[in-house]
Amino acid sequence: MTRAEARFGPDDELRGARFVEADMTGATFRLVQLDGVRVEQSFLPGAVMRGVDLTGADIDGEITGLRVNGVEVAPLVEAELDRRYPGRAQARSADLAEQRASLDAALRAWDAHLARAAALAPGAVHESVDGEWSTAQTLRHLVFAIDGWIRYGLRGIDDPFWYAGLPFTEYEPGVAALGVDLAATPSLEETLAAHADRIAEVYATYDDLEGTDVEADAPRLPPWAPEGFTRAVHQSLGVVAREHWAHLQFVERDLTTLEERARAAR
Repeated sequence: MTRAEARFGPDDELRGARFVEADMTGATFRLVQLDGVRVEQSFLPGAVMRGVDLTGADIDGEITGLRVNGVEVAPLVEAELDRRYPGRAQARSADLAEQRASLDAALRAWDAHLARAAALAPGAVHESVDGEWSTAQTLRHLVFAIDGWIRYGLRGIDDPFWYAGLPFTEYEPGVAALGVDLAATPSLEETLAAHADRIAEVYATYDDLEGTDVEADAPRLPPWAPEGFTRAVHQSLGVVAREHWAHLQFVERDLTTLEERARAAR
C-alpha cells in the first residue's frame, strides 16, 4: 500500500504509535481518539479542526493567524503575556533604548527564576520536565541564539559559536560544521559564565549601534536563516530580548511542575 493509499480504521491498534519525520501533509483525521496525544516540533500551518474537543489542551508554538471559534488568538495571547511580564512588549520595539530596557527586565526575571530553582533543590536547574529542556539547557540555547544573531550576524565574527550551545531541534544536523558538540555536558557555572559573556557582548552591540540606521538590513543573518531572508538590524538585535522572554515562560512553567512534585512527595 502506498503512502497516499494508507488507511487506518477501528481495527488498527495505534495506541502509543510514534510518527517521526513522517510527511502527513493533507492527511485527514475523522472520529479519531487522540486523548493525551503529544505533538512535538511539528508543523500544522493551515490546519483545519472542526468539532474538536480541546478540553485541557496545552499548546506552545507559533499561532499567528490561529482562530478559535472565529476569534484570532495570537493578539489575545500576546496581550496577556505582556501583562504577566512587564517589559516584554518593548522587546518588539525598533527603539534600541526600549529594547535594551526590555532585556534588562528579562534578565532580572531570569535571576529571580534561578534563585527560585536554587531554593527548590541543588539540581533543579538540570531537571527536565516531560522531555523539555531544563533551565541549564535553555541557557545554553540562549547562548547559541546570541552567537548566531549577534556575534555572527551583527558583529561579523566568523567563529562565534560556544562549543556547548544548544540549537533548535530542526538545526541539530547542521551544528557540527559550527563547532558545536551536542553531547557536551558543561557545568552550570560554565554555562552561566558563557551566558554572562554573551550578554556583555549584546550590551556592547547596543552601544556600538547608537546613532546608526537600525532600520537597515542586518549585514548578515545566522547560518540557519533561509536564503533571501532579510531582517533589519533592530530586529536581529531584538531577538535576544524576545528569546529570553519566550524561554522564561517555559522554564517557569516547568519549575512550577517540579515544585508541585516536590510538595506531593513530602
